[in-house]
Amino acid sequence: MRLASISVDLDSLPHYCRIHGLPESLLDARARTLVHAVAVPRFRELFDALGIPGTFFAIGEDLEEDAGAREGMRAAHQAGIEVASHSHAHDYALTRRGAGPILEDLRRADAVILAATGQRPEGFRAPGYTLNADLYAATVAMGYRYGSSAFPATPYYAAKASVMGALALLGRPSRSVLDTPRVLLAPRVPYRPDPVSPYRRGDGAVMELPMAVTPGVGFPFIGTFATTLPLPVLRAAWRACRRDTFFNFELHGVDVLDASDGIPPELVRQQRDLRVSAARKLERLREVFGWLKAECDVVTLRDAAGRLSASV
Repeated sequence: MRLASISVDLDSLPHYCRIHGLPESLLDARARTLVHAVAVPRFRELFDALGIPGTFFAIGEDLEEDAGAREGMRAAHQAGIEVASHSHAHDYALTRRGAGPILEDLRRADAVILAATGQRPEGFRAPGYTLNADLYAATVAMGYRYGSSAFPATPYYAAKASVMGALALLGRPSRSVLDTPRVLLAPRVPYRPDPVSPYRRGDGAVMELPMAVTPGVGFPFIGTFATTLPLPVLRAAWRACRRDTFFNFELHGVDVLDASDGIPPELVRQQRDLRVSAARKLERLREVFGWLKAECDVVTLRDAAGRLSASV
């Protein structure tokens, strides 16, 4: 039976302000904690209703600043959800900081997650999905079982480049970083990276579990599109991936939030999926999660890495 994993990046709303070149002062105290206070419970209800596990990628800095977020991750871990690392500061330019600062960021994230859950994370996802040799070396030094940062999605890459260019012209540049085009040549199936060039196959110690994209055009099968595209388009993308032995479905906390949750209208205007009601998005995700459960053995990314290690 094929394997599938469902993971959720818990990027808080300040990170979306940074992406869109908006001031973080738009966010009140409640808005800053919405992902952990509202989105995490909604995802947990989805997982519980279908009887499937999930993986949360937590940001160390968010856990440090929010006692409720720490308690939420502790409870999730106790319920069988994997809590993995999404770095400490979620610095979009982390790959440009040099080997020492990169390793220190990952160490800080691990310490915070360990304090919150009682267990060190075994997996890592890079901020903005951007990976390079220094960051890969840090994941090896941390002893992670897997990474899940490669995202060879051509339409996503093109859209990101276009949006970043438009924001720069408007005088409010994004703090996001455009990855090297080499990412588009990365394998779309689990692989061992070349430590010097981690978007190529090699013999690296940390396995890479790329996020799901379709064969050929590299159409991304991620939460933003799963909750907003017409259902026939989504079904076609799912069918295109049916030959894959592993399906890695990546989402974000905002994929189950909407404007009525208390998100500033300035951010809603930029993040268009927030205009879709949370109820509608949750209904769609229940359906998609059901597809995975019906056709795959749904496991955490940590367990997927363990089961795939001998064959990759």
